[in-house]
Amino acid sequence: MTMPMPLKEYLEACDIDYEMLPHPRETTTSRIAEKSHISGERMAKAVMLHSDSGYRLAVVPSCCDADLEELSRLLHEKVALASEQQIMEHFRDCDPGATSPVGQAWGLQVYVDDMLRHQPDVYFDAGDHETLVHMSGREFDRLMKDSPHGRFSRHY
Repeated sequence: MTMPMPLKEYLEACDIDYEMLPHPRETTTSRIAEKSHISGERMAKAVMLHSDSGYRLAVVPSCCDADLEELSRLLHEKVALASEQQIMEHFRDCDPGATSPVGQAWGLQVYVDDMLRHQPDVYFDAGDHETLVHMSGREFDRLMKDSPHGRFSRHY
């Protein structure tokens, strides 16, 4: 189990209580949730966005897609999905496709979907395809307290 140093240091600096959980190798958060018997509404996934003003991270439940039109309205500018290359350039110390939703650790502004707020527990990629970070919903809310939020996800 490995966790990128920016994430580990950020969680420690915020004094967040969490645990790391191993899981069978999977590459999508929805499959990880399914195989780990975790509700998709409690599994956070990161969606990196690109706009004229730079990069941002939207955090949505794994059972949902980010609604780019709603995010564009919320952010008052047109946003698009970042390319795999752009994601890998920002998250060099994460495995491709295992981007952490704690984008603050990499200097990104994070937007949290309201479906993830106030969950009893939240899980997310630790930066590889074999480890989850688990924390209470209260800790997740505290971790994301400075992140703007809104309803910008839609179920598949």
